[in-house]
Formats: sequence, C-alpha cells, structure tokens
Amino acid sequence: MSIYGYCRISTKKQSIDRQIRNIQKAYPTAYIVQEAYTGTSINRPEWSKLYRILKNGDMVIFDSVSRMSRNAEDGYALYEDLYKKGIQLVFLKEHHIDTDTYKKALSGSIAMTGTNVDFILQGINEYLLALAKEQIQIAFAQAEKEVIDLRQRTKEGLLTAKLNGKQVGRTKGSCYETKKAIAAKKIIIAHCRSFGGTLDDAECIRLTGLSRNTYYKYKQEIRDGA
Repeated sequence: MSIYGYCRISTKKQSIDRQIRNIQKAYPTAYIVQEAYTGTSINRPEWSKLYRILKNGDMVIFDSVSRMSRNAEDGYALYEDLYKKGIQLVFLKEHHIDTDTYKKALSGSIAMTGTNVDFILQGINEYLLALAKEQIQIAFAQAEKEVIDLRQRTKEGLLTAKLNGKQVGRTKGSCYETKKAIAAKKIIIAHCRSFGGTLDDAECIRLTGLSRNTYYKYKQEIRDGA
C-alpha cells in the first residue's frame, strides 16, 4: 500500500505549507504531491499523474475536502470512482466522510431474517446507505458554497473600497517583497549558475526550499532587476 498526501493551493497568495504540515503530522510516511497555483482552471496535472498510478489499497490524504474538489457534483463523482477502485480516502478536517467510515456504513447493514419483517429491515438498510451518501454530498456542497461565498465577499469588499475612494491593489510600478523573498533571491544570486554560481536550478530549489514556480518567478524577477 502506498500513502500519498495531496496538497493544492488555488490562489497565488495562499501557502501550501500548512497543508503539508497537517498531513505529515498525521501520516509521517506519506509521499506529498503538491499542486501549484491552479486558479479557476480544472487542469490539475499533478492530480492527473497521481490518479493514473493509484492502485487498489493505496491511500490519499487531504487536509480538507475542498482540496479534493470544490465542485459538489464533480467531487462526489470522483469520491465514488476512487472508492470503487479500492482507494482509501482520508480528510483530516472531515473524518466523518473518510472511505473507511463510508465502508463501515455499508457493511453495517442489518441481516435479513427470512421473515415478514425483512421488507422493513431492507428499508432501514437503504436509509442508512442513503444517509452515508448524503453526508459525503453535503461535505462537497459545503466546500463549493464556501468558495462561492468567499468570492462574493471579496467582490463586495473591492466594490466598497472603490466607492470609498480607496486604492485597490498595488499602484502601478510598486513592488513589495517579504524578508523571505529577499533572502531567497540572495541565495539564488550567490549560487545559481545563471548568475555565476555553481549550482543548477534543481540544486538551487532544494537549497532555497522554494517551490518550482516560486523559484523561477524569483529568478525572472532577478533578471528583470526587480
């Protein structure tokens, strides 16, 4: 059995580190798969790669259900697909919809007695199955609602700021760098072969601890004199 931790961020301002820490704390041996900024695109190349290699008995851990999907219909369909393939799914913030919990709900059916009460017992079993499925659907629906609500609040906040005459976003030509970014750029300048150092890009990425996207972004900013 292989254990994977899938982490994803959907905006450039988010940090993936918290998801990684949470998964590694609960499952120290998990192989972490990181999905860089995906925006609103449904294209998730790292997930596609992981999906292709998953096999019966493997486990995938998510920090929350929203990291698997924020679309209720697609999320539930993916959950069912993976469950039928024998993949164990774990959601650290929603353990009540882990596949193990779902499996217990299905296997907890009341045995038939061969008497006239079987039609009642069958109805109870069908109700328990429907209840288990509904809990999964609700979790994905809630994740979808949260992202819709967040977008709406952001939109309303920007509109309010503009109406109040406030500057929204950075002024043209302005640039703000964190201490972490400044320190990382110093390391890149000092060690990257592109700037006279001795390390290639892969080695610099390991040295700085940056994601590939962030590393190449900083590298380009150095070239541009930012």
